[in-house]
Amino acid sequence: MSLLELIARADERGLAASAVACLDRCLPPPDDRDDPEPLRTLWAGCENGAQWAGRLDAVQAALESAAGTDATTARVRALLGGAPRDFAAGPLRAWADACSLLAVDVHREFDFPAVDGTAESLRLRAGGTDEAGPLVTGELRRQAEILESLAGAPGPVGGGTGLRRVLDLSTEGRRVLRAVMSRRARGRGRPGDVAPQ
Repeated sequence: MSLLELIARADERGLAASAVACLDRCLPPPDDRDDPEPLRTLWAGCENGAQWAGRLDAVQAALESAAGTDATTARVRALLGGAPRDFAAGPLRAWADACSLLAVDVHREFDFPAVDGTAESLRLRAGGTDEAGPLVTGELRRQAEILESLAGAPGPVGGGTGLRRVLDLSTEGRRVLRAVMSRRARGRGRPGDVAPQ
């Protein structure tokens, strides 16, 4: 099943958690004065939508005061600003789709070989992964695993079990992407030196 099909079948809990996970992986490393886990408040609302709108407000405020000014951080802020206030499958599906696309775009930018164009990200999420690089391939697999684990877990996001699995997967993905970003920023890594997935 393609990533787009998994998003189309997910319920509101899976959609919210997968979207937050995508945004979490895209955030750059925080400065010393910034919160190292700015989305932590929002994670807590993914199980059953408790205080969802209020948690969104808190996260937006935290990110607005953070130091990051790069284009990716701006896109994360914009997606949080456009997040649905209602914890319902319909609006959350469109938001989760946009968050998924951002995550693939970011991984594609740092992948080898790099591939230009959001249209390519759309094709990759539909299942056309034959020519995807290792970073994008790992991200597509990670997103699929997150949605599948949430769909297969009993209770609200697995009664916590599913959400813990999502956190583990997202944390590992964030580590991989930040390692690649760091090497690229230092200018020491070879073009194809991508962290293992």
